[in-house]
Amino acid sequence: MSSFSGVLFDLDGTLLDTAPDLGNALNHVLDHYGFPTLAYEQYRIVASDGAKGLLQLGTGDQFDHIDYEKARQKLLDYYFENICVDTQPFDGVDETLRYLNQQSIPWGIVTNKPGWLTAKLLKHFPLMEECRCVISGDTYEFNKPHPLPLIEASRILNVSPEQVLYVGDAKRDIDAAHAAQMRSVVALYGYISDLNEGKSWGAEFEIQIPTDILNHF
Repeated sequence: MSSFSGVLFDLDGTLLDTAPDLGNALNHVLDHYGFPTLAYEQYRIVASDGAKGLLQLGTGDQFDHIDYEKARQKLLDYYFENICVDTQPFDGVDETLRYLNQQSIPWGIVTNKPGWLTAKLLKHFPLMEECRCVISGDTYEFNKPHPLPLIEASRILNVSPEQVLYVGDAKRDIDAAHAAQMRSVVALYGYISDLNEGKSWGAEFEIQIPTDILNHF
């Protein structure tokens, strides 16, 4: 019998493949400022790193010479208006979430994505709106890798942290889970540039596809 009674997921790179639309927003800004645009394979690995990570990748050693705040706002504005053109759930995500719902296993989303973007994006995916809680990067004073968002999410699920799995594709996800006394799961199908690096983060479990998480319930 499983010792886990709930599960929390990161969003970008774990439930949704948002890299295509984030990359389109990045390329819009790069083209505006005269930088070469990037291919999917280039920006996919930093798609979980927010606007700053994307702009650092795209501008390289010129990053310190651009007006970062203006470029960031331009990227976010474009992304907001084109937030779900090519974004899709990873294969197996819908099946996983339906199973959790059918088995009455509480689940939620904890992301560092700002709430105004998270809310608009999730409206395109009704199944994900069925979760017990959605906590964004600006919901509380701290975001991941701080444990507060995960602790609050487990409280909303009404499941003790020790009985919750947290699934993510970045080191901050694993660190946050450990700090919250949760067991962590690294999503190796996500935005990880080096699988060996992902395996070195100290997660208790690894999954190759989303449905692998169901082995723990």
